[in-house]
Amino acid sequence: MKTLKNLLFPIVALLVMLTVACSKDDDKPASSSHKVVFKAIGNTNAKIQSIVYGYDDKITSHSDVNTATWTSPEVTTPAGTLMVNMNVTALAPDASGNLKVQIFVDGELKKENVATGSALVGAVSYTF
Repeated sequence: MKTLKNLLFPIVALLVMLTVACSKDDDKPASSSHKVVFKAIGNTNAKIQSIVYGYDDKITSHSDVNTATWTSPEVTTPAGTLMVNMNVTALAPDASGNLKVQIFVDGELKKENVATGSALVGAVSYTF
């Protein structure tokens, strides 16, 4: 279980880097700043292990979170921001584990993804 946990965090970090690197060159940046909140919600038997979130190349990560739900502080993205993204890993004792990851922009849910299983990886991104 510890080995699985140690493998999931680098995978999530790689997913974030690939998401940022694969953004199109012709993306138009946001014309104004936005207030962004990231959320991760696991069912009662899923425990969040690590979280990586941010905008463009401004990334924040947390490891050993060990909770079922998590909400980021409100992040203000500056004008010119191209995208926001979040990757979360969680573990559940069996295949009934469920993990929902969400991005809220200016108070409105913009993107959501749900992962199921025992080794959960939830990834979501939103392009302005």
